[in-house]
Amino acid sequence: MNQLKGKTTFITGASAGIGKACAELFAKEKSNLILSARRIDKLKIIAKKLEKENNIKVKCLKLDVRDFDAVKKAVNSLEKSWRKVDILINNAGLSRGLDKIHEGKKEDWNEMIDTNIKGLVYVTRHVLPLMVKNKNGHVINIGSTAGHEVYPSGNVYAATKFAVKALSQSTRLDVLDKGIKVTSVDPGMVETEFSLVRFRGDKIRAKNVYKGLKALSPKDVAEAVLFASTRPNHVNINQIILTPLAQASSTQVYRKEN
Repeated sequence: MNQLKGKTTFITGASAGIGKACAELFAKEKSNLILSARRIDKLKIIAKKLEKENNIKVKCLKLDVRDFDAVKKAVNSLEKSWRKVDILINNAGLSRGLDKIHEGKKEDWNEMIDTNIKGLVYVTRHVLPLMVKNKNGHVINIGSTAGHEVYPSGNVYAATKFAVKALSQSTRLDVLDKGIKVTSVDPGMVETEFSLVRFRGDKIRAKNVYKGLKALSPKDVAEAVLFASTRPNHVNINQIILTPLAQASSTQVYRKEN
């Protein structure tokens, strides 16, 4: 393909899951990488491996996307050679708990809203001007099927992903005259740390989420992101929705019995 050779891709939440898988695929296509996450030690291990295997440059940023000032400082501190960001992958996101709205916890709501909505907005706010200046770029937001239809007890998480959908569509309008692409990649069930985070380390409960079916892998989603980012200049993939074969909707899942 080689369309990404020499380009710079900025990925949030790159220390695991979909973000890490995107880093690996984009590195193979010879894109230089700016990887950000809170777990800087994990990032450095990933970066060292990708640099060695793919002969690319990787910059690591310890970053909590929920902190507006930290995001601003991190982006503003980028050296000139890193300031031409060609692709931004807003991947950082999470879910906490699975409670009915009248039984939910304020701290869970705040963490989801601050990460999934505010974090995406904060990073976009500071990276997108670099693209506007260059009149070139591509913003790819990782959404969810939960941003298209809700499911029981998914209330606030679904609301944040509906917000991601709205932000993707409105950003597309805001930069329509700037030569910048905007895409939303919205997966269904992906087997990552997602459920482990949602259930605060309860491994059995997390494992049961994917019981009886073959879920999407992080690489499956990363390949959709890569596809969107390698179309011809005049083509914008507005949205990709992907699910496991066994998942027809947020609520319709076929599980094989053992």
